[in-house]
Amino acid sequence: MRIDILTVLPELLQSPLDHSIVKRARDKGLAEIHLHNLRDYTDDTYRSVDDYAFGGGAGMVMKPEPIARAIEKLQGERNYDEVIYTTPDGIPYKQPMANRLSTCQNLMILCGHYKGVDQRIRDHFITLEISIGDYVLSGGELAAVVITDSLVRLLPGVISDETSALTDSFQDGLLAPPVYTRPADFRGWKVPEVLLSGHAARIEEWRMQQAIKRTRERRPGLLGKE
Repeated sequence: MRIDILTVLPELLQSPLDHSIVKRARDKGLAEIHLHNLRDYTDDTYRSVDDYAFGGGAGMVMKPEPIARAIEKLQGERNYDEVIYTTPDGIPYKQPMANRLSTCQNLMILCGHYKGVDQRIRDHFITLEISIGDYVLSGGELAAVVITDSLVRLLPGVISDETSALTDSFQDGLLAPPVYTRPADFRGWKVPEVLLSGHAARIEEWRMQQAIKRTRERRPGLLGKE
């Protein structure tokens, strides 16, 4: 998988994309992640990427020219499965979307900033708009990191135990059940006996019951019970 990220703050992305699971995927050659500074696609002395909004109002808007140049240059080099824009008014990002995108070969992510990008970019270049939550960040860079991490960890060979990702929260529409490790008795707080029984069927049934219980208590909307 190759992910190209267009941003005005590439330095903000360098550290989180060079650690943990993402670094492992890059080191194994399973994922390529390239950062592109939109200021490199400007044509003025000040390398301006924003301007005032037509019609007035507070805040600045990302100019269309640098973004269009960057997207068209990259599209001239390869075909992209999706050109993604991170924005609060996008489609809510959920695990099924992550699963689908993880099967793509080439993705491009445009990080929003300021008051957003000129609408003409969204109309003519963007194929998928994503929101990672009902709140506003200072820019789309952190959202791009969230999306990238969630995709890369699903690639075959990235996680040593590939079944681990398949048992995460949301993969089956439920939250994950409680988990425990050694010691079995910590300060008098004991691990449920069923987990120590060695009875695989009983353990799986307990985990399913606990997952449903936790989902009903914390995220009833996942069960269709808002």
